[in-house]
Amino acid sequence: MTDAGYWVDLYQAHRRLGGGFLLTRRYVLTALHCLRELAPDDGAVEIVLADGERLDGRLCRQDRDADLALIEIAAHHRLSPRIPNAGHALPGWHWRGPYRPSPAEARLSGTVHHAADGYPCAGGGSIEALQLSVDQILGDYSGYSGGPVEGSPAEGHDPAVVGILLEQAPDRADEKRAGNVLYAATIAEAITRFDHLQVSHLIDVLRPREGAREVKRPDEKAQAWFDRLQQWSDQGYMDATQIAELRFMVAQQAISRDFAGGDDG
Repeated sequence: MTDAGYWVDLYQAHRRLGGGFLLTRRYVLTALHCLRELAPDDGAVEIVLADGERLDGRLCRQDRDADLALIEIAAHHRLSPRIPNAGHALPGWHWRGPYRPSPAEARLSGTVHHAADGYPCAGGGSIEALQLSVDQILGDYSGYSGGPVEGSPAEGHDPAVVGILLEQAPDRADEKRAGNVLYAATIAEAITRFDHLQVSHLIDVLRPREGAREVKRPDEKAQAWFDRLQQWSDQGYMDATQIAELRFMVAQQAISRDFAGGDDG
């Protein structure tokens, strides 16, 4: 079950930039174009949670081709939000968007029509994307970019986060309006775009480079957990977001043991 409280608004110097959502307890995922007003020499971002709490963050990774960005929450914040389950949507699924630019705006919902690789997004890259029809005919959906897409097989089923809203298709009869078709990058696409979510950037910490003056034995306990999590992922026991979160926790524990000089967790 998802919790609508995981979405966020992004600001810099009291100027709203756009929306996003907590993909893990440390990272916010958003559409890169939502940050186009971000000062070029300042990656600091204020993250406003659904309950109004304000957090310090910083743009840490961006993928221009896929129009995606990661914002890292400052380490001094201690969050325990309910991180949503992630999933893969199928054609015919019902979808909804829990994020909206303001309380006065409509909530979006509709049907998933296509889920395919190779969508040429505005960033220039080819991504795995969902094609969504929208029941609410607004003419302009740009303020919803960066928000999460929740999907479920039918009304009444527990939803999962299946994508992030990126683009709107133009109305072919009126170029000034958007049609009722939106495109969303899949969560799987975001996971593969950012090594921070795969924790591969921490492997070198656990396994020092050869030739170093003092080479320590690799953390066998951590490696065993990495192997086990990979097996669970391959067997489909857990979704990609949950696996990424657990890998991050294992890496944190291993690094803590290393700095403490101990062998046990």
